[in-house]
Amino acid sequence: MSMQSNLGRVRGMGSAKEGVHHWWMQRLTAIALVPLMLWLVISIVAHAGAGHAAVTAWMGQPIPAILMILLVVGGYYHAKLGMQVVIEDYVHNEGVKFAALIGLKLLTVVLGVASVFAILKLAFGA
Repeated sequence: MSMQSNLGRVRGMGSAKEGVHHWWMQRLTAIALVPLMLWLVISIVAHAGAGHAAVTAWMGQPIPAILMILLVVGGYYHAKLGMQVVIEDYVHNEGVKFAALIGLKLLTVVLGVASVFAILKLAFGA
């Protein structure tokens, strides 16, 4: 016995099997971002008053650069997942919804790549 309505069965509009994965990814990124944000706050406090050269030298070390990249990538992915839910829930025009979702994905990729590039540029001192 299916819980799906007759109309839903006729239209073939069953579960897309994406909701649970999306939900888990949002929770996992949130959990991963907690220690990364704590690390960032502690690092900012530890480098308060330090000059540009000291912060650049610190970011040039492998561990801070890797943690910063993880923070940026995880943060953009988490933000994309959250904004996607908002768009899907509150934008009712299908054309606008489609355009907004495509724009969101492009924006997060462009900003993520630009952020990682900036971190790598700092890390390698280019």
